[in-house]
Amino acid sequence: MSDAIQHECGIALLRLRKPLDYYQKKYGSALYGLDKMILMMEKQHNRGQDGAGLAGIKLDMPPGQRYISRYRSIENNPMQDIYNRIQKRVQELINGKVENIKDVKWVKKNLPFACEAYLGHLRYGTFGSNSIESCHPFLRQSNWMSRNLILAGNFNMTNTSELIEELISIGQHPKEQADTVTVMEKIGHFLDQENDRLKSESEKTLNLNNVQKYNFQIDNIDLQRVLKKASKGWDGGYAMGGMVGQGDSFLIRDPNGIRPAYYYFDEEIAVVASERPVIQTAFDLKFDQVKEVPPGHMIWIRRSGEVSIKKILEPKNKLACSFERIYFSRGNDGAIYNERIELGRRLAKKVFNAADNNIDKTIFSFIPNTAEISFYGLVKGVETELNKVKVKQLLKLKNSSSEEDLLKVLERKPRVEKIAWKDIKLRTFIAQDLVRDDMVSHVYDSTYNVVESQDTIVAVDDSIVRGTTLRKSILKMLDRLGPKKIIIVSSAPQIRFPDCYGIDMAKMNEFAAFRAAIELLKERGLSSIIEKAYKEAKSELKKEMSLQKNVVKSIYKPFKASEISEKISEILTPENVRAKVEIIYQTIEDLHIACPENLGDWYFTGNYPTPGGNRVSNQSFVNYFEGVSKRAY
Repeated sequence: MSDAIQHECGIALLRLRKPLDYYQKKYGSALYGLDKMILMMEKQHNRGQDGAGLAGIKLDMPPGQRYISRYRSIENNPMQDIYNRIQKRVQELINGKVENIKDVKWVKKNLPFACEAYLGHLRYGTFGSNSIESCHPFLRQSNWMSRNLILAGNFNMTNTSELIEELISIGQHPKEQADTVTVMEKIGHFLDQENDRLKSESEKTLNLNNVQKYNFQIDNIDLQRVLKKASKGWDGGYAMGGMVGQGDSFLIRDPNGIRPAYYYFDEEIAVVASERPVIQTAFDLKFDQVKEVPPGHMIWIRRSGEVSIKKILEPKNKLACSFERIYFSRGNDGAIYNERIELGRRLAKKVFNAADNNIDKTIFSFIPNTAEISFYGLVKGVETELNKVKVKQLLKLKNSSSEEDLLKVLERKPRVEKIAWKDIKLRTFIAQDLVRDDMVSHVYDSTYNVVESQDTIVAVDDSIVRGTTLRKSILKMLDRLGPKKIIIVSSAPQIRFPDCYGIDMAKMNEFAAFRAAIELLKERGLSSIIEKAYKEAKSELKKEMSLQKNVVKSIYKPFKASEISEKISEILTPENVRAKVEIIYQTIEDLHIACPENLGDWYFTGNYPTPGGNRVSNQSFVNYFEGVSKRAY
């Protein structure tokens, strides 16, 4: 994606199912779990450069000894910062006595993060300032082990205000208007209730002393019961991990499976992460050994090490985010790789036609770097289209042709070149807009002397959101090469609607497709549709969230997708660009064919999986109409 957007967080959860001395003997280190956690988080660095956090719990520690460790960082390289801080602390505690590192009892007692349970988080902030207080994991502290709660997640809730009202109604006093804090306090409330229930049960039915009664509590915490109660009323997309102070761990996924989560367990470990390849790499596993967490379910790892999968909420239609597949997730996931290949391949015929079938005068390239895999798919598809042409040519030649003539036909292939190079972010000390815009236009550099004046350049981008970088940089860079035509190919359909489930795309007027539709309405004397949509959106916002419909769809209804694409091409083409510019988008139908198991397409269709999505879309449009630049939820 040429337009940088902030997006998905990443999570990792690891539970060692054997005592630490097992890992010392087998792998040579009692810090085996810590090493694996650092690896899993580093492998997910694509998911968060705003900050990172790591927490760990030591099981069965005696009273008076620290059993929870937590470091968070918002440094430029937060994971490296956390690693360095842990290393520094370890070296300080060893104090030159290297033999201590082989003493498991000493390690567990003295070293931070010498734990059996870990929870890590990589943060991409969608709103607000980037502060250490915004970094997960969050910690809800208590002097009672089973009331301590550590929470981290990849999520956004659309109904935070309602959830806060819920907390107030049960007597709490929320300290801020944030979905993370709200969710944690709601889980914490029902965790407290569960502790009270077990305490009451032990007092009524068991002849035990206070310590024995508490041990009964920590052994019998029912997290399924807690999370069923806590998650009631949540509207959003989430993959949320947590640890209770006594050693229970969990991950819960939303009923539509909007946000991704994968798991694996064997006799040694239980692990959950946002990305499948992360688990595969860290533990040397095959693709089919790592499973997807079912929507509406939890992975529950008890303090005993027992692993179970429990239903928390009734699963709904699986609408896992297709944008994950197009852009956010690591492309080395076998399934995602094949989906991106197919996304590119399905655009080939359109591109072939747009280039006037003149393959010899067409150069194929891509915008670094997430578009690369779709580019390979496009080339494969173009090769298929070219083969059809070759067959017709060969049939015409028949037996009268020479070997040389046949070779000329057979050797025709797509011209593939690396045209675009993404440089480091350029800065200027001069504040004037003209100078700044000129610097922005050079964020991407090009390969010179490979393009001729009659050539068409085809450049694949994974998606086009705002189109700002396309207009200010990429098209200018490509035009400097002197082509006849520039075709920008988006492996994603037109992004028309805001997201509210964890991605920073909340302002309607920033979308190139929306701006194009508004211009078309005004040009064709249909401005009344805009005002009507505004009045209807205001009316919808007065209704209960569950009853609202997405009225913003009416803005796009008068136009074919091709008409909007043409207008986008027009508004994104800089005045001084000499080449003809055409933008080709993926169709919704082909998106679904390419990503059949991930049908969440609300960015493109406005078909939100939860009622809160409709409300966010309506509010975002109202904000646009009223000239208000703020979050729509």
